[in-house]
Parts: sequence; structure tokens; C-alpha cells
Amino acid sequence: MKQKLVASILLILFVCLTAATQDSIGTYQIRVSLDRPDWTYELNQPARFTVGVTLNNAHVAGLPLKYACGPEMMPPIMEKTVTTAAQPVMIETPGMKEPGFFRCIATVEKNGRTYRGLATAGYRPDLIKPVVGEPADFDRFWSDGKEKLAKIAVEPKMDFLPASSTPKADLYHVSFQTVGSGFSPVSRIYGILAVPKTSKPNQKFPALLRVPGAGVRPYTGQIAMAESGIITLEIGIHGIPVTQPQSFYDDLRNGALNRYMLYNMDDRDDYYYRRVFLSVVRANDFLTSLPQYDGRNLGVIGGSQGGALAIVTAALDPRVKGLAASYPAMSDMAGYTANRAGGWPRQFHDVKMRTKEKLETAAYYDVVNFARRLKVPGIYSWGFNDEVCPPTSIYASYNVISSPKTLLLGLEMGHANSQEQGDRINKWIEDRLLKE
Repeated sequence: MKQKLVASILLILFVCLTAATQDSIGTYQIRVSLDRPDWTYELNQPARFTVGVTLNNAHVAGLPLKYACGPEMMPPIMEKTVTTAAQPVMIETPGMKEPGFFRCIATVEKNGRTYRGLATAGYRPDLIKPVVGEPADFDRFWSDGKEKLAKIAVEPKMDFLPASSTPKADLYHVSFQTVGSGFSPVSRIYGILAVPKTSKPNQKFPALLRVPGAGVRPYTGQIAMAESGIITLEIGIHGIPVTQPQSFYDDLRNGALNRYMLYNMDDRDDYYYRRVFLSVVRANDFLTSLPQYDGRNLGVIGGSQGGALAIVTAALDPRVKGLAASYPAMSDMAGYTANRAGGWPRQFHDVKMRTKEKLETAAYYDVVNFARRLKVPGIYSWGFNDEVCPPTSIYASYNVISSPKTLLLGLEMGHANSQEQGDRINKWIEDRLLKE
């Protein structure tokens, strides 16, 4: 009996000691919000930011909270460190005199880690105007480029990918000729083609070009869209096969293709993106030559660099009937010369990059000047918290579009679409291409 009593006492002591030394481990959350549900303000209207720091969904007191606020991507005009309390921290900001975006970033350091949150107020974004100028010979420059492209044979190659194909779609690793650069007048573009399977003889399908975001990577194709009945072509832009192991692309990204977006920016005729912009037209040459294509319905979709390329494709190629562009890069890149956020790759944030030659070249490749020329409907999406493609720069392009346009705003989103945005975009594409 005594032995059982002693054992029980020891068990209780063990449990108590364990409970006493147990630490609650969780992730601190910093939530920054605004006092208007649409995060949008009139000029000179003050905005109130609310910062809450929580752990396990309970507000945490006694932590040092740093915040920095100011026009997005610019040096902050308000900086302070405060101590968190049981209630959220309130930050009163003065507003903006000019159209643009005002951002507050809050950080907390705890246990060697930094936790971060942000929110961005829009000040009459509908009134944002581009800084970039429009070259007088812009249309002639790109018309000449397309004429040179047309003289190069497509010469497509298609390799069936049985392991990647599905019961509803056949996949191919494809390539075709396009313009070159430097000492090579001809090069190739590679991608993944997905063609819907059908039991109906001679059935035709609409087509969709997927243009890529920035980077160097392999591609797997747009299978789900093909299974819904749309021919899809997902391309890379670097003139290399897109089915190699990841290490192959890592080596290029860290070596020969590191910072490719700045290559030869002193020369409009040899800038890296000249080949890219003309190659999206060549990708459509290939798509529209397929016997399965219905001859009428062609769309283009992309995000970030791909959002820029989607707008460029639709502006350069009258065969395109609709586009979807998410958080488009390369928009109003000269914005920094006017002391406001400019578009990715944000090269002009560095004053040393603002040479006459680079600024002149950039104008021929700025999405603003392609957006002015859009004639087809488009759906566009982004978030106010994007720190890669600043919303100031994106609105500079969006506001000059005169063709029918639909905007999906995910206010809290950074450089990504929410699931809801993605679903709406895919439905818009399917409705436009499948129901006409």
C-alpha cells in the first residue's frame, strides 16, 4: 500500500514539474490594418493605421514594436519604437498631397527572430499618371522588329511527353525559332504545349499563351486549363529547354543569367527584352499554326514579369482576343526619377543607373506604352501590399488603358494572387475563350 502511495506521489510531482517547465511556443502575428475598409483615401486625408501583435490569438504586451511609415518604396517619414500593450497600437499619418501609396511597416524582434506586418493606404490611385515618356518612333521600332521576326522561319520541334500527359491532355516539350541577340540573329524559344484530347474527329479548340514570371526555372505546362478544353502553351524566355533538373537552372540563375533583366540596357536594339517581347509574338505564330486551333480565340495570361508580357503580347499581336495580367512588372520604371516608386526591376532606384541611354531604352520597353495601345478586354489583379511590383507603378499602366478592363483587388495581398483572385481569373479566361 505504501509503495502504491509513494508511486502516486512521484507521478504527481513529475506531472507538476513538467507543467511548470513547459513553455508555450507559437508564432507572433503582426496585423496592420487601416480605418477605411477600401484602404483608399482622398488627397491630404489623414489615415489611421492599427497594429496588433498577437500570440495564440491573444494580444501581447511588453514587446518593443518598431514602425516605419512613408510613401511606398521611399525612405520613411515617420519612425518610432513603442511598447505593445493589451490594446493595438494606433498610428496617425498625415496623408499625401499627390496620388500614390503610403505604407506602414511594423516589426517585432523576439527570441532571435523578426516578425513583420504591413498595410498600404492608396491616395486617389485612379489619378496616378505615368512618369515615363513615349518615344516618337515607338510604333515604328516594334513594327520593324516584327518585320524582322516574320522573315525567320518558325521551324517547330515537338517531343511528346507520355509520362506527363493525362487522360484528358497530351503534353509536348516544344521549341521554335525566333529572333536572336548580339552575334546570333536567330535563336529558339522552348515551352510546354498541352493539347486537349478528344474523341471527335477534327475538333478545334481555343488557345492560351502562358508567359512567365521573372527567374530561371523548369516548366510543367498548364494542364488543368488544357483538360478544360483550351490548348495551352507555357513558355520560358531564355532560349533553353524547360525540362531539365532544377540544378541546371540554379547554375544559370547564379551565373550567366544573373540579373538578366539589366543586360545591354544601354542599347534599345540589343536590350535583353527585345528578343523576349518579339518571341511572345512568335509563340502565338506557333500556337495559331496548330491544326487543333479553332482559328478565332486566342488569349494570354501571366503574372509579374508575365503580367508585363501579357500586356505586351496583347498590344503587339492583334490575334489576341483577351488578356489576364496580374501585378504587372516593368510598369513606369522611370517613376524613381520623380521621387516615387517605379516598376520592377526597380533599376532606377539606383541613381547611378539613371543614364540618358538607359532611360531612353527603358521607354521602349515600359508596359505603360504598351498599355496605351491595348484594344481588347482584359482582367487585372494585384494587392496594395506588393513590395516587388509597387502598386503606384501598376496603376500608372492601368490608368492609361482605354479598352474594357476588370480589376480584382486583394488589398492585403503582396506579390501574389489570393485563391479567390486566381479562381476569378481562370473563370474569366474560360468564359472568354470557351463560350465564344
